Amino acid sequence: MDLPFDTEHETTKLAQVREREEEDLAQILAEKYDASYVDLSLKEIDNDALRIIPEEQARPAEAAAFAKTAKTLSLAMHNPNNPVLAALLEDLAARGFLVHKFLVSKKSLEKVLERYKDLSFATESKAGVFVVTPETLEKIAREGGGRKTLEQELNAATTLKTLDRVSHIFELILAGAFALRASDIHFEPREETTLLRLRIDGLLSDTYFFDPATYHQLNSRVKLLSGVKFNVTNRAQDGRFSIMKGANQIEMRVSFIPGNYGESIVMRILDPEATKVSYKELGIHPKLLARLETEIRRPNGMLLTTGPTGSGKTTTLYSFLREIHSPEIKIITIEDPVEYHLEGIVQTQVEGEKYTFAEGLKSIVRQDPDIIMVGEIRDGETANIAIQAALTGHFVFSTLHTNDAAGTFPRLVDLGADSRSFGSAVTVSMAQRLIRKLDPSKKKERPLTDEEKKMIAKVFETLADKSLIPEKIETVWEPAPLDVDETGYKGRVGLYEAIFMDDELANFVRDNPPENEIAKLAAKQGYLTMAQDGIIKALNGVTSLSEVAATVDLPR
Repeated sequence: MDLPFDTEHETTKLAQVREREEEDLAQILAEKYDASYVDLSLKEIDNDALRIIPEEQARPAEAAAFAKTAKTLSLAMHNPNNPVLAALLEDLAARGFLVHKFLVSKKSLEKVLERYKDLSFATESKAGVFVVTPETLEKIAREGGGRKTLEQELNAATTLKTLDRVSHIFELILAGAFALRASDIHFEPREETTLLRLRIDGLLSDTYFFDPATYHQLNSRVKLLSGVKFNVTNRAQDGRFSIMKGANQIEMRVSFIPGNYGESIVMRILDPEATKVSYKELGIHPKLLARLETEIRRPNGMLLTTGPTGSGKTTTLYSFLREIHSPEIKIITIEDPVEYHLEGIVQTQVEGEKYTFAEGLKSIVRQDPDIIMVGEIRDGETANIAIQAALTGHFVFSTLHTNDAAGTFPRLVDLGADSRSFGSAVTVSMAQRLIRKLDPSKKKERPLTDEEKKMIAKVFETLADKSLIPEKIETVWEPAPLDVDETGYKGRVGLYEAIFMDDELANFVRDNPPENEIAKLAAKQGYLTMAQDGIIKALNGVTSLSEVAATVDLPR
């Protein structure tokens, strides 16, 4: 019996043979023209290299850049005799590039040229910079600046058929994030859609759903700007880019991680304006603030601020550094990474195992600084070097991950620090949290329940300085939003507590006592705990009692 002829199979085989012949020919011609050969179907394409030659110049020349190291450029070319190619090579030489020529098949070249589609929506003035126009910012702000406004604008933008469609969508997302005071932008792919979420005042808010095609283009756009590899989707990548917001430049730190339905993206907005707040505007209680103003001007010692990620520790330390900075003193920081640039201050950044906090701190001490800021104390070596620096004529600012101020000392011991040195080195231990503020125009007063009054009385039981307790404890405030799209909160403020080293505490911590015993002794100093600070802010209408309860532990 005759078998049917498989036309589709034979066509596929013929195409494969022709492709192989094309690659073989390219390899032969490469030797003839004294060039290297490469099959670009097996190579990653570097988009930084691709951007060097515009598409309108690359296509007529039948050439494109696919890799770059410093000023050495790997150039794929299909026809060495192309006269436009000669002009392109002259142009690259004039720009200071050393060109390594590769002869490639037509199929290989098309693979590179196809990548220009990923760049086609780019309107930025230079790689890694995206411009948000004042018109877009004003439009979002003028029309309410809420999630509904952003949703309406995105609905209109996603239906556009113009080449700059993705640029416009991305610009709207950024403008909306600025208008809503978001700290982070999240893209979370799902089976059929991708969810856009904004972190506003510390909480994530669902904002918009994108179709898969639009998200793919947005993903390419963010990768292009961030300087990460387009064709890597199975491992985590980190990048950065800048946004021009009017005359201001805002840094964006970007993280990509693989997921079941595509890459998840988180963009952290690093607005330098957010860190320019004065230490007097952080929400620190006047009594504590007066003491800190003295402590941060000591010629030596150590101030440690503690709290979880996102609790505002860096903002607090930066505000202290700006306050004490002057031409007469030298301040050096070591951070991971340097998120905000401080004028007049030397800032360095850790680099994996090459330049750790410990190694950096050793180097910094040799630079004759007056004040040192260590982004985080993570290990015993860094802790001990920082302590020695504090003991040898430097003032050290740093952060530590503990739940409260009293937990600083046991944590240092756990890391391997000598508790006998704490009394002379650690002068201040602070802890902080960020809490949402009530919108003054969207709040209402209510009477306290009997249970709430009992709880508040219990919170203030341990406070040595009873003069800090409000005279009237009858009412609190709560959010009263005017619209379902609103929360009744606007902005955040800090809750703070601090322990100051004195002779009694210095002797006490030498024997590494438990955290609760340190807290009892520190209470004699008469400063507020974070819980007490939160209750006072709730009684004064700065925040709500429910917000305090969600942020710090209150007695039940």
